[in-house]
Amino acid sequence: MTTLVLGASGATGRLLVEQLLNQGETVRCIVRSLDSLPDSIKSNERLTIIEASLLDMTDTQLLEQVEGCDAVASCLGHNMTWKGVYGHPRRLVFDAVRRLCLAIEKAQPRSRVKFVLMNTTGNQNTQAGEKVSLGESVVMSLIRLLLPPHIDNEKAAAFLQSNIGSTHKFIEWVIVRPDSLIDESKASEYSLFSSPIRSAIFNAGKTSRVNVAHFMSRLILNDELWKQWRLQMPVIYNAEK
Repeated sequence: MTTLVLGASGATGRLLVEQLLNQGETVRCIVRSLDSLPDSIKSNERLTIIEASLLDMTDTQLLEQVEGCDAVASCLGHNMTWKGVYGHPRRLVFDAVRRLCLAIEKAQPRSRVKFVLMNTTGNQNTQAGEKVSLGESVVMSLIRLLLPPHIDNEKAAAFLQSNIGSTHKFIEWVIVRPDSLIDESKASEYSLFSSPIRSAIFNAGKTSRVNVAHFMSRLILNDELWKQWRLQMPVIYNAEK
């Protein structure tokens, strides 16, 4: 099985790459700089690294990367710096998801490609009827106004829900929503829900990046788990101790 990982140089993406490689999988990743990957990953013979800016790649180059892939996993996100939040590209995640889905369509794979998108609990799944309090709605409106990366996440998820939908010939998707991300050294117990069980604004939970990577790798490799969550936006929290 071959998986294309986006955002492989990020804090969660590199953990996902490690977990897939540790389970004997073949991985491709697109990174701006080889220096951003640890040597333990770069030296693995089952990893193919494409050094490029994804949005600068041509349609033909993206087609070459998705051909032969059984899954695509996006851990893309904006750097939490002034330039990363307010600079360009403003629609990094959305544009990457859209262009890769178009590339998969052109590749016309024999079986549906699994597309796993890391998102956030702050993104409300309105298609599933999720509702938030008035106070949370007001705060989220301010976040959309002041923090462009949040809108990027919302648009990327909406593209998979609306443009790919439930009957696409070549793509199925799952949108993974962690709560406040933290660093932990190894995977621990975590809980999965179809919708948030706490307020992302006023009562946020915690989710370790390694647990997000673990869940995403299981979605890719475990067909029964995929069937359970396909076309949904599961929420993941660390188990409370």
